[in-house]
Amino acid sequence: MASNNEDLAADTTAGYKAGTKLTLDQYENLDKEDESLARWKASLGIGSGTSKPLAIDPNDKRTCVITALALESPGRADITIDLTKPNALAELRQHPFTIKEGVKFRMKATFRVQHSLLSGLKYVQVVKRKGIRVSKEQEMIGSYPPSTEDKPTYEKKFAEDEAPSGMLARGKYDAVSRFVDDDNDEHLIFEWTFEIKKEW
Repeated sequence: MASNNEDLAADTTAGYKAGTKLTLDQYENLDKEDESLARWKASLGIGSGTSKPLAIDPNDKRTCVITALALESPGRADITIDLTKPNALAELRQHPFTIKEGVKFRMKATFRVQHSLLSGLKYVQVVKRKGIRVSKEQEMIGSYPPSTEDKPTYEKKFAEDEAPSGMLARGKYDAVSRFVDDDNDEHLIFEWTFEIKKEW
């Protein structure tokens, strides 16, 4: 399901043609004489055959399953949202994160990949305050082969950010976040809120 919200549109990856999805076997046999492609496939573990695929529910057709999101800030325990729990996203919307003004923080996502190669996963986030957009950020997460028993999940820590500070910066912010890949397949979209406060 793709989002119609232009604010959350992701930049396209240079040189990638949407709709060119291949199976893992097709990737493995693709241009075997191309050294740079061989290195890329090796970096993703394609064709290595060294680890058993992770057992998954065959009825779950999702390619990318975001299992947890966390907010990290130095000197504090992570605030983690377990997305495998029912109603986790609804609770995230209803219970804002508190972020102390001026502190450094980062988001972290944990996810698994199933069925096929995930190409060019991106995270797009739009933040608004009182209905006015104050920022849009995009971060490339990357391409990943299906999860294995040796590596059941992947983890991505996003670039460090710094909370605004000062009386005018304090208050409630509304955010919408989207995980989308190079084929514009949307893997997760959710709304959440956070508050900038003088103290945690």
